[in-house]
Amino acid sequence: MSHVMAMAVQKLFPKAQVTIGPWTENGFYYDFDSPDPFTEADLKAIRKEMIRIINRKLPLERLEVSRAEAEARIKAQNEPYKLEILAGIQEPITLYTLGEEWWDLCAGPHVANTAELNPKAFALESVAGAYWRGDENNAQLQRIYGTAWETPEQLAEYQRRQEEAKRRDHRRLGVDLDLFSIEDEAGAGLVFWHPRGARMRLLIENLWRELHFAAGYELLYTPHVADISLWKTSGHLDFYSESMFGPMQVDEREYQLKPMNCPFHVLTYASRLRSYRELPIRWAELGTVYRYERPGVMHGLMRVRGFTQDDAHVFCLPEQISDEILRILDLTEQILSTFDFRSYEINLSTRPEKSIGEDAVWDLATQGLIEALDRKGWSYRIDEGGGAFYGPKIDLKIEDAIGRLWQCSTIQLDFNLPERFRLEYVAADGSRQRPIMIHRAIFGSLERFYGIMTENYAGDFPFWLAPEQLRLLPVTDEVRPYAEDVLHQLQAAGIRATIDHSGDRLGKLIRNGEQMKIPVLAVIGAKEAEAGSLSLRSRREGDLGSVAVSELLAAAGAANRDRAAGLGLAPAAAAS
Repeated sequence: MSHVMAMAVQKLFPKAQVTIGPWTENGFYYDFDSPDPFTEADLKAIRKEMIRIINRKLPLERLEVSRAEAEARIKAQNEPYKLEILAGIQEPITLYTLGEEWWDLCAGPHVANTAELNPKAFALESVAGAYWRGDENNAQLQRIYGTAWETPEQLAEYQRRQEEAKRRDHRRLGVDLDLFSIEDEAGAGLVFWHPRGARMRLLIENLWRELHFAAGYELLYTPHVADISLWKTSGHLDFYSESMFGPMQVDEREYQLKPMNCPFHVLTYASRLRSYRELPIRWAELGTVYRYERPGVMHGLMRVRGFTQDDAHVFCLPEQISDEILRILDLTEQILSTFDFRSYEINLSTRPEKSIGEDAVWDLATQGLIEALDRKGWSYRIDEGGGAFYGPKIDLKIEDAIGRLWQCSTIQLDFNLPERFRLEYVAADGSRQRPIMIHRAIFGSLERFYGIMTENYAGDFPFWLAPEQLRLLPVTDEVRPYAEDVLHQLQAAGIRATIDHSGDRLGKLIRNGEQMKIPVLAVIGAKEAEAGSLSLRSRREGDLGSVAVSELLAAAGAANRDRAAGLGLAPAAAAS
């Protein structure tokens, strides 16, 4: 279908040059160098031309050609981008023809004939800018995105999911619910947490700390910068420099913003000699790191330049690997399930061709990961050779409410940093040995997880997590003193409550609260003030009717302690 699109574009816009046009998970795109920008009207015209091409039932034929013949074909077409693509292709060189009118370099395979494509089951979705080879120093191209399916029903379902994804977009919800912003004046990719979003972040961090202490971790706080020599020792300067901000001069020394927390935890371990009796050591940190992300890849909270990793490192004995990995898996499940993520896709990545460490250590480490996953009872896929050069790893993707998978949690064994920093412990026989180091993150990036979580809930956060749990809606000025008294009781009990002082009519008060997705609205009229009660409306549980303030305090307190989605009170109809 991407070839059909490119043929249609060049038929309608003869000056457009084609570059790369791959398939993607749910569709395809092609990048074009065209003197004129493509418009929405152009997309409609391109789509009509594509339908005409499909209906002509043109054959797609695979040809294997010599490099010289490919070069001659490309030069005859005056397609300089294809020449550069050809230079990077190893033989055999293949191309696909679309009828006798159009062709492109491609590995294939393809359908045999455009008659196999359904002209009622594809759509052209958008036009976006793209740099040639993804490098902002290269030419600016235009990328046309499309999607193709076997049936119109599949296309309609895909488009429904796309609309649902737009409704849940954390960037829009961040503005609508006043949670966070990214201010251009401060620089790209830097997050400003507003009071409502900051309150939620604190709740997430407090949960994280609470569960880590219960799981036997201690917390660390480490600097945001370090002498550049640390990053030379760790290897980041050699292998990761393109993603690091430039150094700064301080007192005739060069300091570097940290892109990782790992070397700081390693230095903490190395601050004194350790005994085998101390292991395993479990240290965790909510450490903010800084990485240079290219302008074209930053996206809301999902990809930023300053973010907080929920890093943890376990230093253990070889025979402790399986138990420690299982503990990490249990903690990961406990934390993620609290945010209603219960479906996972898990990959176990093994030793790549280029790696460090002895075979025996790799075998022991990989077997430890396998044993832990088997003991946990989780199914997983083995990615042969997909591990890091310094150790095998487990990657966990979480499935959200509309079926999307997000990479979050990772567990990596590391034989590299202990060797680079010459970490040791005194073994039972008095010898000095290297500890096994386990890197581990559950959220991955707190910012990114916050974005994923916001889209999973569509901004309709459970009661325990909502930035504003309850809003009091006094319908007359006469009941405001009672509302103020109730507010003080709620706040004293740790419930995040406010009063709407706008003076609007009741319908508008309710609509305002619903637009902000507040879990519970409490209407207060003369009857409620006299009875010492509230008329409650819950987003999750419906109309709860008249509830005594004491009953609300007890239910809200229990919901916060249990991290429940709602108050757990019976709806008014059921209660009556």
